[in-house]
Formats: sequence, structure tokens, C-alpha cells
Amino acid sequence: MTALSIQGGSAHGPIIASTEALSFWGGIDPATGAVIDAHHPLHGRVLTGAILMMPTTRGSCTGSGVILDLALTGRGPAALVFSDAEDVVTLGALIAAEMFGKVLPVVRLTPEAFAALAAEPEARISETGIAAGDMHLPFAAQTATPLTLSDADQAMLAGERGVALQQAMRIICTLAANQGATQLIDVSQGHIDGCIYASPANLTFAEKMAEMGARVCVPTTMNAISVDRSNWQAQGVPQLFGGPAARLADAYVRMGCQPSFTCAPYLLDTAPKQGETIAWAESNAVIFANTVLAARTAKHPDFLDLFIALTGRAPLSGVYLDAERKARRVIAVERPEGADDSFWPLLGYLAGRASPDRIPLLTGLENTNPSRDDLKALCAAFGTTSAAPMLHVAGVTPEAEGAAHPEADSARITRADFAAGWAMLNTGPETVELVALGSPHFSHSECRDFAAALGDAPCHPEVKVIITAGHQVIAMAEADGTLARLLAAGVQVLPDLCWCSISEPVFPPQTRALMTNSGKYAHYGPGLSGRALRFGALADCAEAARTGRAPAQPPLWTR
Repeated sequence: MTALSIQGGSAHGPIIASTEALSFWGGIDPATGAVIDAHHPLHGRVLTGAILMMPTTRGSCTGSGVILDLALTGRGPAALVFSDAEDVVTLGALIAAEMFGKVLPVVRLTPEAFAALAAEPEARISETGIAAGDMHLPFAAQTATPLTLSDADQAMLAGERGVALQQAMRIICTLAANQGATQLIDVSQGHIDGCIYASPANLTFAEKMAEMGARVCVPTTMNAISVDRSNWQAQGVPQLFGGPAARLADAYVRMGCQPSFTCAPYLLDTAPKQGETIAWAESNAVIFANTVLAARTAKHPDFLDLFIALTGRAPLSGVYLDAERKARRVIAVERPEGADDSFWPLLGYLAGRASPDRIPLLTGLENTNPSRDDLKALCAAFGTTSAAPMLHVAGVTPEAEGAAHPEADSARITRADFAAGWAMLNTGPETVELVALGSPHFSHSECRDFAAALGDAPCHPEVKVIITAGHQVIAMAEADGTLARLLAAGVQVLPDLCWCSISEPVFPPQTRALMTNSGKYAHYGPGLSGRALRFGALADCAEAARTGRAPAQPPLWTR
């Protein structure tokens, strides 16, 4: 049994262990330290002061901001123990120590050591090892992998180009060593996820970097933010929340980032080409870029996304490498006859559950001809339940041919699995007061399709219908008359925000239950909003918008 100290420090506390990964963003409330992911085995447990054990994390790149905030406020776990490689919250722990002097130990164990420690009631972590009951696991000596740096890298690391770049390069090099990288690579563009006001720590970090003179050196887009930047005051958003959220966005704009404010950067004109090396954060965008566009990006944590954009350099590791893009699990999918568009997000959700820790290849879908919107929904839902930065779909995605690793194992997704998955995401009542669309941001074609599904009927007077979309998509919808049709029906179309960052009063306070076509929001929504969710096809959402009722029965294709 082997133990490695990834981030040093001392800790003592009760052990809270799970065999299932967790997204810290959307999974843990930074204000309380409690697990809010309604679908996770630890739901309701308070992690403050505990030795938290899980195989790795999954889901959002914003987990690094959540763990930083938990560390700064003292509401976080005493230590983090993983059995697999983990970068997102590890990066947050590293930032807490490097920039703010708050030490949060991070340890990686072999599976055998992880299982043995998880059976203990409490543990003590020191600089030399872990003690629990009669067990003592000394930390193994780590042999540092030599990291070859260019002259420009070394100049940044030495502080010759300022303290901001020195800080950025130091942390990039630390993460590269943790990942086993031997060199850094150039990236052509970035996408910042840390602009969502997930916690005060995100603002503290961004303003500190801006004050240090940080400025991006590659074209860098920005994710959706937590307020409608131009209208939040008129919308009644409290200054206590809206002010810091707007300041966070402004800090990244001051550092040279483009105010794109969309969680779907692949819909922009600047979307990368096949084979292009980029540095994106935002889980759905990373998975879409790798899977559908065949661009190359690791699932970079918040904060690291900025550091890479500042330096133009990223660790050469993970799916930047050909070998790491191979599928280690082949999943045979039983596609039911007559499936509607809810098939794709539900498939992504189930595929992530079936392959939580490795890239899968999905087979059985060779003649399905999914649209880009279908693949967008697939990738977003997959990212909620898997830590993998991409997947392959045989006969559909560009790198699927020959993608299976020779030692890949196998799994199946059956019709019964679809029925069970639908039930898992449909725990709310039939009556809904809100239809939530745009997680990720709606595309132009999705706006058109929803307008067509609504037809000439107006939305029910007691149902709010909100679409979130990027400015470019909204402009396209305005130009072809789609926006006018939606507004005439009573649909509200919001820029800048997405459902993963929306809050009251923009989120209608009177809502008791809501409906969505997003597998991603169907998973995170109960924890984020405190409301019950219904999930279904786009046509079901249009029907709910008109009548205030979700379908009483699962779709026929799941039965």
C-alpha cells in the first residue's frame, strides 16, 4: 500500500468516505460545507473538519474555487484523500497555500490503501504519513519528473516578466509535475470559467491577480457569469450579490479577456479547429471541444485557466497526448426505437455513470445522425457524472474510429437503464411554475426549434419560461425574427447568465417545481435551486410552458 503527499500539511479528523466522485461546485454549499448534490450518497453530510475521501472529483471546473473558499472560511474538510489522479480541487488547495497561506493537505493512495483507510473512523495526517487506528502509511518518496522549460518559461518563472507571470508559471510547473508532464506546450486560445461568482474566493483571487498587473497573452473568452451584466440592478438583484458578481466579471475584462459571457464558446466564431491546442475550462465546453470538434484541451480547473491564458503555456499531459485520448471502456448502447431528443442528454448522463473515471467509446449509434445540439446535450450531461474530459461515439465523432484502447473493458446501457435514468431525473410533481432552458446556453437552432414547438400559443400565465443564451446567439435570433416570436409568447431571453449561476430574484422565487430539457441542470438543479425538477424533450418543455404541466408518464421509448 502506497501513500503520496500531493499537498503537504497536517490534519486530524473523522473520516467521511465515498466510492463515488463528487463535483464540488453544485455538489457542496460553500456557505455551510454540506453536500447538496441530491443524487450523491453523501447528500446532507457536512464535510467541515473531516478527512474527505473519494476516488477523484467529477463535473465542474469551478470546484477549485469552491475548495478555495472553504479553505479561506474554515468551512472546508481538514484534508482531501483520493485514489486516482485529481487536478481541480488539488489546484484550489495549492492556490490556498501559495497565495493565501491556508494549508489543506491533499493525499493520493493506492486503491488498497484507500479501501483500508476508508474503513477507519478517523485519521491523522502529518508531513511524514497517515495514521489511523493500527494503520500507519508513510508517504513514499517522490522522484520529480524533470520538466524542460523554454528560455521564455524560465524568464517568467524567475520573475523577469513580473510577479503575476511568476506566480502563474510557478503553479503551472507544480501542476505539470503532479501530472507527470515533462514539458509545456503553446496554446492558441483560452476560455475562463472562474468568472462565475461561485464564492467570494473567486473575486478575491481575480482582483488580486488584476492588481498584480496580470494580462492574458492569447485570445481568451469568458464563461457565463452570475448576473445579467447590464440589467442586474433593474432586475432587483441585491447589491450584496450583484456588486461582487459584476466586479468579478470586470476583473477578468481588465485582464484582457473578451466579455463573451457564454458557457458554449464552441458556438462562437472563434471556435477551435480540429487538432488545435487550446486551454479551456467549463466542463461541457471542454468535453465538446475534445469530442465533437477534435480540438485538444485538458479539463483545466478554474484559476489554472487564467494562469495558462497569461503565459500561453500548458502542461503537456492528459488528452493533449494521442495515447491519452484512447477509450478505456467500450459501452454498447441499446438505442430504443422512437427516441426523442431527450435521448441524448439522458445517454450522456448514463454514459458518465457507466464510465466515471475513464474515456468511453459508445457503440450502437452508428446510424443515428445526431445534430450538433444533440451532441451538445450529450457532452454536457456526460460531464456531470464523469471526470473524463471527452468521449467517443462510433460512427459519429471524428476520432471514434480506432479509439478503443487494446485493454479497454466493456459495459452496456440498456433500455431498462434509460427508464431508471429518466426516473432518477424526474422526482418533481407534474405541476411546474418554471421552464428552464439553456444549460448550456441555447444555440440559434435551439431557439428556433423552441419557438416552433410553442407555435402560436402563449405561455401559461402562471408559468415563467426563461432561455439563457450568449449575446451572439441572441443577435442572430433577433435578426431572423425568432426572438420576437419568443418574446411575443411570453418567453424571457437572458444574456450573460446560465442556469448554473442564476439566483433569485431572476430565478422566479415563487417556483416550487420546474422543467428542463438539460440533463446537466436536471442533475444540479435540485441542489442549486432547492426545487424539484422534471426532465424531458424540448417538445415536453413547450407543452409545460403552455399548460403548466409536465408529462404524467415517462416517454414511450423508455418503457
